[in-house]
Amino acid sequence: MPENTHSHDDHSESCGCDLQHLLDGVDEFTHHVFPGNKELFRSLAHNQAPHTLFIACADSRVSPELITQTRPGELFVCRNIGNIVPAYGEMLGGVSAVVEFAVLALNVRQIVLCGHTDCGAMKGLASGAEATADMPTVQAWLRNAEAARSVVQTLELNEDQVVQALVEENVRLQLTHLRTHPAVAARVAQGRLALQGWVYDIGHGKVSVFDDAQGHFQTLGEARARLRKRAAG
Repeated sequence: MPENTHSHDDHSESCGCDLQHLLDGVDEFTHHVFPGNKELFRSLAHNQAPHTLFIACADSRVSPELITQTRPGELFVCRNIGNIVPAYGEMLGGVSAVVEFAVLALNVRQIVLCGHTDCGAMKGLASGAEATADMPTVQAWLRNAEAARSVVQTLELNEDQVVQALVEENVRLQLTHLRTHPAVAARVAQGRLALQGWVYDIGHGKVSVFDDAQGHFQTLGEARARLRKRAAG
């Protein structure tokens, strides 16, 4: 019908504008950004030596390099729905391969696992299977966070608190999953690899850091002071 055709045309025009925006961005990078960083990119042209594997949600509002103010070559980034790391052997695939490669081939010194506020994956998890009934692949993937949901269900929380509690509990859970990966377990035991869990607050531009020893999240200031004290001690 005419209405549908019009809707399709509008969608096509919108897609065209979005693609044009991306191409304009590439042109800006090629002619204005790259020339000012030519030496950096020349040094990265044939090898990489990132210091950190950064595992984050695929959410478009989360930008690891922007949040950490790092340059190309510093972070080896893995992004997926819900910043999930399946336990070793449960669902071997892309995430497991990234972890293994980052640790054994690239020799990263730390892994940061970063969740974020208003996470759509955690909202879907909180709502139950019905919320993702028409997305079977997403539903299967979120089973890797089901234990976090079970923990949060035992807490006395109002509706507004559930998603944030899930975000935090999921970070704890995925850190536990990370430790089941042989490469990670070995490097941690050798003192050659550190793990850290973060929650990024989109609306306030802040990061809270999970303290394994205390079992709770700290402010950025507290986490930095803890690391300074450990380094001095």
